[in-house]
Amino acid sequence: MPERSKSSSVSNLPLILDIDDFKGDFSFDALFGNLVNELLPSFQEEEADTAGGHGLGGTEALPNGHARASSDAAKFAQGDSIPLFPEVDALLSLFKDSCKELIDLRKQVDGRLHNLKKEVSTQDAKHRKTLTELEKGVDGLFDSFARLDSRISSVGQTAAKIGDHLQSADAQRETASQTIELVKYLMEFNSSPGDLMELSPLFSDDSRVAEAASIAQKLRSFAEEDIARAVPSVVGSATASRGLEVAVANLQEYCNELENRLLSRFDAASQRRELSTMSECAKILSQFNRGSSAMQHYVATRPMFIDVEIMNSDTRLVLGDQGSQASPSNVARGLSSLYKEITDTVRKEAATIMAVFPSPNDVMSILVQRVLEQRVTALLDKLLLKPSLVNPPPMEEGGLLLYLRMLAVAYEKTQELARELRAVGCGDLDVEGLTESLFSSHMDEYPEHEQASLGQLYQAKLDELRAENQNVSDSTGTIGRSKGTSVASSHQQISVAVVTEFVRWNEEALTRCTLFSSQPATLAANVKAVFTCLLDQVSQYITDGLERARDSLTEAAAMRERFVLGTNLSRRVAAAAASAAEAAAAAGESSFRSFMVAVQRCGSSVAIVQQYFANSISRLLLPVDGAHAASCEEMAAAMSSAEGAAYKGLQQCIETVMAEVERLLSAEQKATDYRSPDDGMAPDHRPTNACTRVVAYLSRVLEAAFTALEGLNKQAFLTELGNRLYKGLLNHWQKFTFNPSGGLRLKRDITEYGEFVRSFNAPSVDEKFELLGILANVFIVAPESLSSLFEGTPSIRKDAQRFIQLREDYKSAKLASRLSSLWSGSS
Repeated sequence: MPERSKSSSVSNLPLILDIDDFKGDFSFDALFGNLVNELLPSFQEEEADTAGGHGLGGTEALPNGHARASSDAAKFAQGDSIPLFPEVDALLSLFKDSCKELIDLRKQVDGRLHNLKKEVSTQDAKHRKTLTELEKGVDGLFDSFARLDSRISSVGQTAAKIGDHLQSADAQRETASQTIELVKYLMEFNSSPGDLMELSPLFSDDSRVAEAASIAQKLRSFAEEDIARAVPSVVGSATASRGLEVAVANLQEYCNELENRLLSRFDAASQRRELSTMSECAKILSQFNRGSSAMQHYVATRPMFIDVEIMNSDTRLVLGDQGSQASPSNVARGLSSLYKEITDTVRKEAATIMAVFPSPNDVMSILVQRVLEQRVTALLDKLLLKPSLVNPPPMEEGGLLLYLRMLAVAYEKTQELARELRAVGCGDLDVEGLTESLFSSHMDEYPEHEQASLGQLYQAKLDELRAENQNVSDSTGTIGRSKGTSVASSHQQISVAVVTEFVRWNEEALTRCTLFSSQPATLAANVKAVFTCLLDQVSQYITDGLERARDSLTEAAAMRERFVLGTNLSRRVAAAAASAAEAAAAAGESSFRSFMVAVQRCGSSVAIVQQYFANSISRLLLPVDGAHAASCEEMAAAMSSAEGAAYKGLQQCIETVMAEVERLLSAEQKATDYRSPDDGMAPDHRPTNACTRVVAYLSRVLEAAFTALEGLNKQAFLTELGNRLYKGLLNHWQKFTFNPSGGLRLKRDITEYGEFVRSFNAPSVDEKFELLGILANVFIVAPESLSSLFEGTPSIRKDAQRFIQLREDYKSAKLASRLSSLWSGSS
């Protein structure tokens, strides 16, 4: 920092500034502060004394330490000649000197900078020149390295070739050495046939048996390849081949002897459970036909394949004691126990095989295959005896169903065994395919056996039902027929429980189809065949049941025809005929009820089959194109025969009902009902006795129809019956003559009939009975009013003509001539 003397005269002293003062942490504030601090303290002291005399109110302190006079002090100073800053001149002089020195310093600095720039430029030129020379040197060095790398690569390739040649030469030398050794050994085997006494100790030393086996195999390969290359037309080659054939024969004999020796050692070690010795023998034997003899020998010597007692115990475990018939449940338990034992045995053998054989998977394949083809097959042959389809076993012995259940149990349990064996390990063996092949002979005719079994079950059920019905008929039929009230009781009725049993058989067969059929197409074909059996059974059963119910209706109709007699009868004969007619009517009503029950149960049976199809069959048929639609068509075709029998039976029911209605009308309707005498008494507004009896009969008998029929079937039946009743009443009333009071009685009957048929919910029938009520007016109105009676309803004019002819006054009132002109004029 600049330095100055303590004297008040600062203008005479030079200002000392140094360039180094501007380096580092330079501050202009500090520079100027140092310059003026020597001058300002005296001024500040004077100001402080002045301020002490005037108090704090005369001056105002500045933030930088200087004092500013108040406005009054400034005014006072303006009137006085004393300067406010007496050191200003000294400061100006100081600043000018400082400015000069700073200019000098700047010039010095500029000079130094100029020299430094020149020096830097010179050094930069030198540096660039040096870099250029270095780049040239580096390029030359890279070229040298490239030449060196190329040379090294060339030398390396040459060395590699030399190494390859040396390695090849060494391999050739080794091969030649081994070939020489092999030729020497081959010459030993090329002695006279069967002479193995002069062989090297190698071939008889038990401690070197592995080496002997390896050399023997090499000699065999060498000799056999040489014989294969020999040309028979060349004498020398033929001679050589004959010599090598001797060697090959001796080698084969030696290999056989060695293999037998190793197998004997392997057996001895196996009996002692010396796994290391067994492993050593197996490793050596693997050189003979890839060790197949050792693997086959080991598997064949397992106790489960050679112990007869084990095989007998298998049979006893599954089939039970000799002479007793095994049940599927017992067989299932026996197979589960046996197959668990087999799996455990194979698992134990697997541990030994893994420790002994170099190719354990091959041995496991042989072991599992032998288990399935020998032990399991022997058991299945005793368990599954395929029955004949021509002469199936009787149901007393279980029938075909027992065989199918046994087959399903054996198949399912054997498949579980296959999965367990696959988990234990069986190499590359297709254990699932092999298991399927065990049942191939049974699967070929499985669908036929399943269908035949369902047919056998159906026939047995029908025989059972016939026997039960015969027993019932023998015990109650005579009494029932003697009373003439139960013609239908001797006929077997349709049972929904029986149809449910058919479905249960089919469900069981469906389960077996699913078990045996792995492919969707095969499954669909088997399911369709099984379901067709159900359709045939249900169709035949309910059709036969409906036909039997129709037979009852036919028998009742025959009873009615038998007791239709003439009019000129004695009282005794008439009473007997009436009694017989009552019996026939009771038989008809009973038959009607029985047929309606049959129809109801038929509908329930069909619903059960449809539900079974929707829940179980359809999901199995949908994956196969066309199978579902074909089965739906078959179901509709199968039920068509039942529908035909039901339709015919319902027609017979209508005939039965109408026959009884006609009988009641003939027996109960009196001539005086519609032509009561004019005795002055009040008219009877009650329905006639015949009407009451007919309505009561219809109400009673049709209760069964209302319960049995549903939907469109019910509506069609009641509509047809209503139309027949309408026609029957019209024909019935044509037999009587009506006076006005009788017309009122007829109108009351028509109202009673109309109210009853309204329960049919048949609008066309209701309309006809309403028109009957209008027709009845022809008996009530006066003759002159008849012309206006049918003006609003011309459609009933034809029936009206017939009714008018039944008026009591038809002739007396000359209605024929009066109405003829009316009808002709209005037509």
